[in-house]
Amino acid sequence: MIEVRGLCKTYVTKESKGFFKTNKNYLKAVDNLSINIKKGEITGLLGINGAGKTTTVKMLSTLLEPTRGDIIYDGMDIKKNEKIIKSKVNMIAGGERMIYWRLTAKENLKYFGSMYGLHGKYLNERIDYLLELVGLQDKKNIPVEKFSKGMKQRLQIARGLINDPDYIFLDEPTLGLDIQIAKEMREFFLELVKKQDKGILLTTHYMKEVEELCRYIYILNEGKLLKEGSVEDITKMSTTEDGNLEDVLLMMAKEVSIENKEVI
Repeated sequence: MIEVRGLCKTYVTKESKGFFKTNKNYLKAVDNLSINIKKGEITGLLGINGAGKTTTVKMLSTLLEPTRGDIIYDGMDIKKNEKIIKSKVNMIAGGERMIYWRLTAKENLKYFGSMYGLHGKYLNERIDYLLELVGLQDKKNIPVEKFSKGMKQRLQIARGLINDPDYIFLDEPTLGLDIQIAKEMREFFLELVKKQDKGILLTTHYMKEVEELCRYIYILNEGKLLKEGSVEDITKMSTTEDGNLEDVLLMMAKEVSIENKEVI
């Protein structure tokens, strides 16, 4: 399990030099966040743009150092075991980022595998296994620039699994995909947690996807944890007749906005 306790990330947004001292303005992108991500489950991290989701994922995946707080992976503190933890996590992003178009599918996986210290027979077998898993084995020597969106996303999945991670961060994983391919991707992620006991953190704006995949969710707003609970319990908070998660998310964001205006 990933245990996150009191996580904070603060940025300096503006500096102005006075006569005696330098004045600084700060922005708390993530403010005292505590969450758990369990193996064998898909956990949702939700919020409108600017809520702090991306910053949180970057800290969890060792790409960004927290200002304060603790991140514990299966009992290991990220501050003392960063190298080990890097080998146990990976990210799968939506769209067409994080793969090289001029390389073939096989060359992409070989490159990313080498970044995790994989090589030789093991890496070649891992590449063959993953390409077969995502249905690209017969396309392995074709440059990615000739792939369709769906094929690129399948390669993204293979890349995100190259190091056989214990924990996977999904960032808008079905962005831009047609209905059928998106459905196949969701089924694949469910198989990962059920059969391989992976722990997955999902960030997405597609609430139907959250309702289908997640058991437990955390809702952020302006870097703070606004609400947490099971998808079923959170959905019950809707004030509309055919209540859904999207309604709840918008309602919460609106309430916080009104509260902030009243404080001002």
